[in-house]
Amino acid sequence: MLKFDRQGLIPAVIQDESNGQVLMVAFMNEEALRLTRATGYTHLFSRSRNAIWRKGEESGHVQEVHAIYVNCEENSLLLKVVQHGAGACHTGHRSCYYRRLLDDGSYETVEEQSFDPEDVYAHPVPVQTPAPLSEQERQQLENDMRKLYSAYIFLRDHDLSEESNTSRLLQERSIEYLVGRLGDELQELADVQAGTHVHTDRQSDTILEASQVGYWLMLLAATRNVKYDAVRPHEAILAGYEAPVPQTLEQDQECLNLLISEDPAEIVQGLVKGFTTLGRTCAEAGVSPLAPAEHDMAQMRRKGLV
Repeated sequence: MLKFDRQGLIPAVIQDESNGQVLMVAFMNEEALRLTRATGYTHLFSRSRNAIWRKGEESGHVQEVHAIYVNCEENSLLLKVVQHGAGACHTGHRSCYYRRLLDDGSYETVEEQSFDPEDVYAHPVPVQTPAPLSEQERQQLENDMRKLYSAYIFLRDHDLSEESNTSRLLQERSIEYLVGRLGDELQELADVQAGTHVHTDRQSDTILEASQVGYWLMLLAATRNVKYDAVRPHEAILAGYEAPVPQTLEQDQECLNLLISEDPAEIVQGLVKGFTTLGRTCAEAGVSPLAPAEHDMAQMRRKGLV
């Protein structure tokens, strides 16, 4: 019997049947697996959108599933597919694994683009960067972020695993898992800005994905026992928002590398980089940096934690 994780998900490796190339890795829930088997086309579960999607629904680069295999521990899947269209990766490459990791930690591109994503995906509508926040708004951001972090500390110090998945994650203290999930959400946030990840609209999707980035950053800070004032997330968010600079995949990877470190100073640096990215992306999308915090505050209020 298949073993889905506590979130009801199971990882799925997608492989080109013709040559064995690994095209991508994603997650399925039971419904996505059922739809994949019923339709013969890859369906996956988006953790950030909390929704099922059919691979290629926007680009037309669908995957025809020829076989599904189960690993020995029954906790992952291997799908052998026929990849229709030019490729599986939203960056324009046939495979998501188009770079090789070198000994010095840098990347070497080993596969050229097979299509131009600008020609395939919808283009985001340019948005005017909003005016700088008022002093009252800046104070509100700090108040919200401090209250949110206090809620995470409470869930860390009181084992409410039976009723709170967040508390369970804080008890488990799996740094590798938390950093991995943060990496997923940073990629989703970047994809929203690139127009390759569309759920509602750019502004709404930015608020949702930025709140998810903030969630995993807060979990990492609480798990690592970092004091709020060591990072001052509100200041990092404002720094990114008020002086936005282009973000690269390499910079996101540097953030993740710092957070996996055991050096307290590097951990703080990684957290600051993550919150700065959150603010920068809000500026790029033309939304207030208060919006993701207010989104999280609303959820915490519903749970009676703030």
